Amino acid sequence: MPGDDRFVEIQQPSRRPWRWWHITLLTLCALGIVGVTAAAGVIWHLAQDLPPLDLLQGYQPSLVTTVYADDRQPIGQFFIERRTLTPLDRIPKTLTQAVIATEDVRFFEHPGLDYIGILRAAWTNIRHGGKKVEGASTITQQLARSLFLSAERSYDRKLRELILAYKMEAVSTKEQILETYLNQIYFGQGSYGVASAAQSYFGKEIEKLTLAESAFLGGLPKSPSRFSPFTNYERAKKRQEHVLSRMEEAGFISVAERDAAIAEELKFRRPGSEHVAPYFVEHVRQQLVAKYGESMVYKGGLQIFTTLNLEMQRAAESAFLAGVRDLDKRQGWRGPKKTVDLATVQIPGAPLSDQPIKAGDFLDGIVLKQAKDHYVVQLGDQTAKLLFDDMAWAKRVLKGTDPTQDAVMVPDVKKTLRPGDVIEVSVKKPAKDGMQLTLEQTPLVEGGLIAVDPRTGAIRAMVGGYDFSRSEYNRAIQARRQPGSAFKPVIYATAMAQGMSPATQILDAPVVYEQEADDKIWKPENYGRKFHGMVTLRDALAHSHNLATVRLLDKVGVKNVIEFARTVGVTSPLPADLSLGLGSSSIGLLELTSVYGVFLNKGTRAEPFVIKMAKDSTGKTLETTEDQPHELIAKETAYLITNMMEDVIQKGTGQAAKVIDRPIAGKTGTTNEYINAWFIGGAPNLVTGVYVGFDDRRPLGESETGARSALPIWIQFMKEALLQLPVVPFEIPEGITYVKVDPTTGLLESEQEGDGEKGSVELFARGSEPTQSAARRLGPTDFYKLDQIPEGGPVGEGMTSP
Repeated sequence: MPGDDRFVEIQQPSRRPWRWWHITLLTLCALGIVGVTAAAGVIWHLAQDLPPLDLLQGYQPSLVTTVYADDRQPIGQFFIERRTLTPLDRIPKTLTQAVIATEDVRFFEHPGLDYIGILRAAWTNIRHGGKKVEGASTITQQLARSLFLSAERSYDRKLRELILAYKMEAVSTKEQILETYLNQIYFGQGSYGVASAAQSYFGKEIEKLTLAESAFLGGLPKSPSRFSPFTNYERAKKRQEHVLSRMEEAGFISVAERDAAIAEELKFRRPGSEHVAPYFVEHVRQQLVAKYGESMVYKGGLQIFTTLNLEMQRAAESAFLAGVRDLDKRQGWRGPKKTVDLATVQIPGAPLSDQPIKAGDFLDGIVLKQAKDHYVVQLGDQTAKLLFDDMAWAKRVLKGTDPTQDAVMVPDVKKTLRPGDVIEVSVKKPAKDGMQLTLEQTPLVEGGLIAVDPRTGAIRAMVGGYDFSRSEYNRAIQARRQPGSAFKPVIYATAMAQGMSPATQILDAPVVYEQEADDKIWKPENYGRKFHGMVTLRDALAHSHNLATVRLLDKVGVKNVIEFARTVGVTSPLPADLSLGLGSSSIGLLELTSVYGVFLNKGTRAEPFVIKMAKDSTGKTLETTEDQPHELIAKETAYLITNMMEDVIQKGTGQAAKVIDRPIAGKTGTTNEYINAWFIGGAPNLVTGVYVGFDDRRPLGESETGARSALPIWIQFMKEALLQLPVVPFEIPEGITYVKVDPTTGLLESEQEGDGEKGSVELFARGSEPTQSAARRLGPTDFYKLDQIPEGGPVGEGMTSP
């Protein structure tokens, strides 16, 4: 009612309508909550399945086992990943700065994820049309990916990488992460980690890297193959300059330092140049695997210090390769590698190498044409001359590969080659006015060389074949070949041990042995089918008389020779018959060379070995080899046979070795049909054995004796190797005495007037010297009366040569 204030009308506020943005805001909030919850759920889910970070705390990567020569230069490595673990304080500051400037300039500022870098990279990529031109992965992310994740490209993997990087930063210091990264990451050329990369690319210890070299390595992790200097030097150089510019922008180096590093010439180590003594290194590997297992050898980072002398090894390889090439040329020309149609071949071709060609290099070339006195040969982008005089050996042309087959002799080498022939040549003279060549061919013949210090047993050089990449079979260690006359010193040494002397007489004349069991006969012969009548043991060994040696073996007893051979180190099976006198048994090169070492080392044997010391990755010594020589035969016996082998060189089958002007002793050996050629010998401080022969045991060719085929290799090697060693004479034991004897009887020189014989001084073990004088010269009839040779004996094979 009017005026009645008991009733008051309460007005309700009007309800405002929902605006679109209200709905949008609420929707976004709801979606945000759901999104955050979902993202958190995804992150939680992915975090549950992450690998533990224990590996980062106790980082133990697969490490390289390194093999060193005796001067501690590396000669080989065994690895799954080529890596040498290096502490951060040993890594040059310039290298860490190069990596940081290139890969993650804010490394020490972010928590594992570089948000600023992500935004910068996104903006850069947008400006380039959406193409990925810049990444934002931090060093920590890259390490997480390398250690824990696969290389697949997926959102799952990327999220795991981000989570791991954040967690890694929480449990490790920046220094630990950087050190692990620098040891883990791949740098190309099979190298993992900065130390291995420094060796692979520059052949340097990491501490010796220059700024320019550090910048080059710092640019590799992004794409090692793309920035390899061996495939594209210009691109690699531009990448290095980019790294140097980033370092200057980051304030790590000055502009002057950048410019100086850019101007510095980078000298790279060519791939494969580290392959030294491959047969020796493989022999070491086999011993290590047998002792420590493959896992330790390929992952354990062992340090193996060996007996190899690098200078001797290089001399051995050079001598062996030259020797078998010369032998191969004597066998004849097998023809070109192939013949091509010059119309279809690009001439000139690409450069052969980025390294200058030098004298002695072996190359393949294409014959272009024939001139008045030479052939014109194309070598890559240049031509060279092959003079007719430098291919004269090719007049003997083989129809196949067998050197024993009939060869065609061409009167004129102008008929040997034709345009389009692809041939092997060596550079004779890299002259500015025109390169000159010699004609070559890769030899098919094989063989081995081994050099041992007889005083310690240390193996100083080893060649197991012509080319390790062609055949890994180590003929210096694994092959068993008939040694021919190279076994004779064992027989003559047995005679010395029985009391005979170098002056003892023996008959060198025809003899026939019958074997009643199978009604066969054996008629050994001398090389050249000549006979020499009564000879001294000294002359019989020096000139390698087979008939005299077989009679001597019969006299001293086959069983006694085998027992003596076992005493001085022969382990191979030996035939218990007279064919043993002609070296019919198969023996290893190292085995027989170490036997000669006993003779040259005063009767004392030191077991051959290659590993002096082995250490694990922490430097703990696992093994050492101590010299433990032990006397096997009397010093007098050893000296007598050594002195007789000195005469092999002074007046016998090894006279070519007289060019080595110091005390040396040795013996040649050639087997039936010239299948194997040997020479073993040396000085008191180095004994070396060489053999050559085809793996399939076909003949080497007419007149390819030990003196012609093996001895030149031995001489060339020993001339170089002995330069590193002092001149040491063979020590004469106290039990050796000198007596003047009648050379025709071995008895004391006759004092009878008018005898007319001149005596010669001979060596004897004290107590074995003659006591009677020679009244007259003994003849064959007297010999038979004094020393009856039994009829009958085992059947062996043919003859051997000196």
